[in-house]
Amino acid sequence: MSDARQTPPAAPAAAPAITLSRSAFWKGQLRTWHWISSAICMAGLSLFAITGFTLNHAASIEAAPQTITRDITLSPALVALLEKAKDGEPLSDDAAAGVRKETQVSVAGRDVEAADGELTVDLAGPGVDSYLTVDLASGDATYERIHRGTIAVLNDLHKGRDAGPVWGWFIDIIAIGCILFSLTGLGLLWVHARGRAWTWPLTTVGFVIPIILFLIFVHS
Repeated sequence: MSDARQTPPAAPAAAPAITLSRSAFWKGQLRTWHWISSAICMAGLSLFAITGFTLNHAASIEAAPQTITRDITLSPALVALLEKAKDGEPLSDDAAAGVRKETQVSVAGRDVEAADGELTVDLAGPGVDSYLTVDLASGDATYERIHRGTIAVLNDLHKGRDAGPVWGWFIDIIAIGCILFSLTGLGLLWVHARGRAWTWPLTTVGFVIPIILFLIFVHS
């Protein structure tokens, strides 16, 4: 009777269940972060892919730059403010406001180059070359703006040229998102590789081709 009342030993099936649960958890995490990173990067990655193509063919894409040049004589009061400008620093708020009022050009936050009685403010932006030059002796100012076209704007955005710190942060976020997208994609390849024989051969080709092209056609 004692044998009949004994509790049967626990079934050793818990470990595989725990293993399966962990596997399902990581598969779910990979899928979740893969689609999140793809959603975040979709617009930015498309932009950088398109502008990568336009940069690669920049010499064959015609552009018609538009140039605007204006000559302005500044008031003596404004010239007196500009004489206090320091090389490598932005204009004071009063000076920047005066320039904006008399020239309709915004120079706020832009560093000044001061040398030999002349001030130059570089106003370049994506796809735009622009500057304001002031002769402090005469008060004569020259403003020039060259717009190199929409493709030039996109190409400069691709490089982060003259786009400011906020756009630089955007590029960093897209870069991090793309890395996450790639790593989670690699994880999903690993998870599903057993049933797909061509997974690792194709992945290896994707790694090797850029190296071969660099060694044969680029490296010297």
